Amino acid sequence: MQLKSEGDHHDELDFEFLGNREGKPITLQTNVFANAVGNREQRIFPWFDPTADFHTYGILLNQHQIVFYVDNTPIRVFKNSKRIKVPYPSHPMKLQVSLWDGDSWATNGGNTKTDWSHAPFIAYFQGFNINGCPTDRSNIKSCYSSKRFWWNGIKCWRLNPSQQSEYGKVKKHYMYYDYCADKVRLLNLLQSAICSDYILHASKECL
Repeated sequence: MQLKSEGDHHDELDFEFLGNREGKPITLQTNVFANAVGNREQRIFPWFDPTADFHTYGILLNQHQIVFYVDNTPIRVFKNSKRIKVPYPSHPMKLQVSLWDGDSWATNGGNTKTDWSHAPFIAYFQGFNINGCPTDRSNIKSCYSSKRFWWNGIKCWRLNPSQQSEYGKVKKHYMYYDYCADKVRLLNLLQSAICSDYILHASKECL
């Protein structure tokens, strides 16, 4: 599931279940793109089997923070740090849901390939709901500032104490990868001149 804008400098917010080998835990990955720059992956092992029952997945987006939720529990927070020149999603986005073949990297580092003998692969959804601000780009600022939209209210600017506690438990017990803590990856990127701007942004947004 993703929210994605159109154009070359697109924004994107991703919920992704990565492929898994039989008997191994399923990974839930989130990613944030701003101005077509991503590489902000976080991964958790969910505390439930996502294939056994329906669960609620949600995204809160306003001009202060982006929060990814599973069953109303925050599993990721991305704060707006544009004041220190960290890109932040700002374009109108639409919702997309799909199944796609990512076996070149997603399963066991690309070492486990899709078994197409199990096709067709089917995903089921229920209880879809969206609260958003319809825009034709000319009135997008009103979407960010209007108090008639509940997600712009001060209560949505940060997690409340209960949510902070839940989020802390997720990071402590279920998160196993955070791009901010991937020193090897950041070092490899730093060795490439074309990635120097990304390293600068990453170092700021991970503070």
